[in-house]
Amino acid sequence: MSPIRVFLVDDQEMVRAGFRMLVESQDDMSVVGEAGDGGAALAALSVTAADVVLMDVRMPRMDGVEATRRLVERAEERTGEGPRVIVLTTFDLDEYAFAAIRAGAAAFLLKDARPDDLLHAIRTVHAGDSVVAPSTTRRLLDHFASSLPGPEVTVPDNDRLAGLTEREREVLTLVGQGMSNTEIAAELVVAEATVKTHIGRLLAKTASRDRVQLVVLAYETGLVGR
Repeated sequence: MSPIRVFLVDDQEMVRAGFRMLVESQDDMSVVGEAGDGGAALAALSVTAADVVLMDVRMPRMDGVEATRRLVERAEERTGEGPRVIVLTTFDLDEYAFAAIRAGAAAFLLKDARPDDLLHAIRTVHAGDSVVAPSTTRRLLDHFASSLPGPEVTVPDNDRLAGLTEREREVLTLVGQGMSNTEIAAELVVAEATVKTHIGRLLAKTASRDRVQLVVLAYETGLVGR
């Protein structure tokens, strides 16, 4: 099996060096390139094939939000072919992290996450899933709740959630709370395979790209309190 091709984007060279050492220590991963800002990353990724991009949020010239948005748009133009983006954020400072998720990032992690968590995230998003760690989800979304629409402009449930069954709404609520499939299965006393089926139907019915967007939807429609 070919190694997962990882591209590093961060304006701090020492940070990139640390990530490079971690990634290159794994038999199933390799670093295929790096850049110090979003614009340079876009240029490099137009000629460099990558599976996963580790994207810092705050950078000069072009930040991670805009770079993520453009990468996702480029992938959509190519019928979905493109790298998956993991946003790396410093919680206390990065007010743009939530915007990056909405721009299409597949996962977000705090920069002080454990190395094993980052490696797990790389493997998970490469497999086509998204990473929404419960603690990170709660802290980040609570922190950036002010960027979400207020109650007076919240899109009505019957518009955004039309066609969902009661059980699907229940699953969406639990996803919005940051629960994993295993935790949801235990909460609802059903098989994990059943939860996966519900998640798949939720993605299709709500036209959501991935699990991260389901979390955002749960907040925006009021299924999960602020």
